[in-house]
Amino acid sequence: MTQPTDESELLQAAAQDQFLEVIDRDTAMQRFLAPLRMQPLAHEIVPLADALGRILADDIRADVDVPAFDRSNVDGFAVRAADTIGSADETPSRLRLNGEVLSPGIVAQQIVESGTATIIATGGMVPRGADAVVMVEQTEVASRESRANPLADSTLNSQPSTLNLSVRRPMTAGQNITFAGTDIARGETVLRAGVRLTSREIGVLAAIGRATVDVFRKPRVAILSTGDEIIAPGSAPQPGSVFDSNAPTLAAAVAELGGEPISLGIVPDDLSQLDAALQSALQHDAVLLSGGTSKGAGDLSYRVVRELRDPGIVAHGVALKPGKPICLAVTNGKPVVILPGFPTSALFTFHEFVAPVLRAFAGLPPEQRETVRATLPLRVNSERGRTEFLLVSLVHSEAGLAAYPMGKGSGSVTTFSQADGFITIGQHTEQIEAGREVDVALLGHELAPADLVVIGSHCVGLDLLLSELQHRGVRSKSLYVGSTGGLTAAKRGECDIAGMHLLDAETGEYNRPFLSDNLRLLTGYRRQQGIVFRSGDARFTDRSAATVIAAALSDPHCTMVNRNTGSGTRILIDQQLAEFQKSGRQPPGYAVQAKSHNAVAVAVAQGRADWGVAIDTVAKMYGLAFIPLQAEHYDFAIPVARWDRPAVKQFRDLLVDTKIRDRLRKLGFEL
Repeated sequence: MTQPTDESELLQAAAQDQFLEVIDRDTAMQRFLAPLRMQPLAHEIVPLADALGRILADDIRADVDVPAFDRSNVDGFAVRAADTIGSADETPSRLRLNGEVLSPGIVAQQIVESGTATIIATGGMVPRGADAVVMVEQTEVASRESRANPLADSTLNSQPSTLNLSVRRPMTAGQNITFAGTDIARGETVLRAGVRLTSREIGVLAAIGRATVDVFRKPRVAILSTGDEIIAPGSAPQPGSVFDSNAPTLAAAVAELGGEPISLGIVPDDLSQLDAALQSALQHDAVLLSGGTSKGAGDLSYRVVRELRDPGIVAHGVALKPGKPICLAVTNGKPVVILPGFPTSALFTFHEFVAPVLRAFAGLPPEQRETVRATLPLRVNSERGRTEFLLVSLVHSEAGLAAYPMGKGSGSVTTFSQADGFITIGQHTEQIEAGREVDVALLGHELAPADLVVIGSHCVGLDLLLSELQHRGVRSKSLYVGSTGGLTAAKRGECDIAGMHLLDAETGEYNRPFLSDNLRLLTGYRRQQGIVFRSGDARFTDRSAATVIAAALSDPHCTMVNRNTGSGTRILIDQQLAEFQKSGRQPPGYAVQAKSHNAVAVAVAQGRADWGVAIDTVAKMYGLAFIPLQAEHYDFAIPVARWDRPAVKQFRDLLVDTKIRDRLRKLGFEL
């Protein structure tokens, strides 16, 4: 802008307009958000190689099991554990080697019969009949011909074996084997919408075979810096010039929120140039201008923005410190914001007003700020009538955390970067005395812990509930360790919720008998458990559960897959087998313990076992036939002290939500 040349121009420059209307922060936010569509902009499919940092648009459910087969964890020999009972250095068990070598990717052609073993490498597919893998270091191979390394002898696959194996250690069923579906089970929700994809999530997607991924389109945010005094970093400084720190800072902040910053450079204080720049910027999803928001001489940004319509400017002047001059506008569903020129004011108002919009556009959940309690070591004065955000630096003292105010002002470029958090001083508060405890909102939002910790038994119904919470901004962490493990964690206060389905053999009641005084039971839903088998298997078709179990026990070739000790399903299985176990009878495969319904189903579907017990939802997922046994109750144990926590309350509310209950019913659950 040129300097005034006469008295009239001087008077015009001195006659600064006042703000349209200084309003409180909540009113400004309400007016700003009302005309905006606070939803993700659109989906797009990107190659997995380009997905890093993107925001997942849909829940990801596994179409495969990981691993997809029972896998050896060591180099050694696939054996039947029962054949190694009593093995020791002095009294080794002696087995005959089968004539094949199972390297990774090789499908076994021979069944491991009693008294035999098959050479297998780490990562190899465990053959039918074997239920353990003995390490090569715990064995010795003898033959009529010396073979130093049977694992590397490819001739075994082309001629009968003349090798005998001595096993010097007893094995237990399942030892050195990772069962199919142990890591990821088919149908399991492995990632939830709204998650930012890091290298960890990329690895999960690759492990389940995803070559592309559905992500939200990045919101494109145009960034304009204004002012004759503003120069680009790297330029030669001139008297009165200021390096443009706002544009790079805002661009980085936009990128952190999942957006794509479009830097349109610096526009001088010229109405025609600024108007042209604004019109060009409006082709993008949002527009940020930095500087020129006040109504003093040379502040031109608001003059071009006030020409916008539908609805145009919704707030100009907010009772905040820092950030009073902010100007908020919307046109045709696009936010247009003039941020204060001072760096701290610009960044603070960006996070306060713009960040929630960009998060919604990018598909991120609402931000949950972590707060800590700290003591103010100094008295703080505040201006009455404005809500003040006071940046503080946290230090440890003998009494706990102390919050020292950052007294550099809104024009400082280092205040925000050096602060650990901020305290909010209400508009009616003029002073906070030294020694008072305050709540500090931390700026390191990425380090905030999960809102809800869930430990216990896995269920696809629970997946649905946690996904819905994620959509509502509640971050969860889930660990699936079985009903008993979850119950123990809840008793120790290590989680908010424990999913469980434990059957009390004495009373026939689910879950409630296992609670301690510090736990409350939240009623969940019922799941139908039963015997699963391959369709068309004449040994099971059109028979009752009792008949099937009796027939299975009398057939040495009818192999079951069991569930892990401590699970609710294992209790049900042992109850069904109680009469037979009194006489010492157990079905083949009883010692093989799978850790989930999916692991049972995949073992049956792949023919490694002939029957097992799982829920009907999983049976349908794997195309298995089903004989009902009993409807089990899948409930949630919650520590009394955590019952009224906000995230827990939201979880409880979901279970009485009509729409959520309908979705659970569609999955096959009874309520």
